[in-house]
Amino acid sequence: MISFGSVFLELVFGHVPELPRPGEEIFTEEFAFSCGGAVNSASAAARAGAQAGLCTVLGDDLGSRVVIEHCARVGVDLSPSVRVRRRSAGVTVVLNFDGDRAFVSNIPKRREPQEIDRWRAVLRSTRPRWCYLHGGPGVPEFLREARELGSKIALDVSLGDERDAAGVIIDCVRLADVFMPNEAEIQRLTGTDALGPALSVATAWGTPLVVTRGAAGAVIASPDGITEVADGVRPVTVRDLTGAGDAFAGAMIAALVRGVPLTEAVVAANAAGSEAVARLGAVGEVDVSGIAAVGQRPARFTDQAAAAAADEAERETGQ
Repeated sequence: MISFGSVFLELVFGHVPELPRPGEEIFTEEFAFSCGGAVNSASAAARAGAQAGLCTVLGDDLGSRVVIEHCARVGVDLSPSVRVRRRSAGVTVVLNFDGDRAFVSNIPKRREPQEIDRWRAVLRSTRPRWCYLHGGPGVPEFLREARELGSKIALDVSLGDERDAAGVIIDCVRLADVFMPNEAEIQRLTGTDALGPALSVATAWGTPLVVTRGAAGAVIASPDGITEVADGVRPVTVRDLTGAGDAFAGAMIAALVRGVPLTEAVVAANAAGSEAVARLGAVGEVDVSGIAAVGQRPARFTDQAAAAAADEAERETGQ
């Protein structure tokens, strides 16, 4: 599988008793550096035994270097990614509060059509069995080509995306093989205030849904019916919900790649989601003390980039 999208450096603060008012400072006992975004699902798939790749833009910033070294550690293939000499990774501050978390993020601007064109080039050259990505502007064309090439599509959405792109996201859902929102996301996207009505609206789009519900597990819904799946959920101390949905998605895709039926794949995904919320940060805490200095290129990425360039040169020369 290949996960398509942006990546982030995460600064994760553990649970705080209250939010600071203007001018105030609060303290928490737990803090971690981590990385997030498209790397989350790829990491989870790799941990579950699948061949997983990441298609993103990696720069010369700290966030990109954290992602590169994390991927080397867990076995995520970076050859679908491109390297640039600028900052490319976003930065997210994660604040855990009142049983949930909130984010303040910054991501460098990039030309979206060009990025999706690059995704399509990767799609043609690699033809992955599964693609994981979020719906949005420009994505329907990518999904149509993926279907023509025989790749399956696991589609996700982030809370808030529906404000400006609900129609496009629904178009994307109709082109996907499975849509994987959480309970709040599907309610926002359908304009409903409860899960039941949301499922009634969304199943009419024709694509099977797997709706994550935290400690309650997940619901599989399609025009053929609804199945609640709580197996696989484990009792854990919740430290941070960030990345739990992506971990769920990566583990589910890894199981589907092995030929496991969807319900059994969701059981494996529930277990991965439980494991994710028990750690701080989307992929867990990462040690930044040994990260390469600015301008240095970690060996694994350099080797993969050189190999990819050599393969491309051979194709062009016909050797």
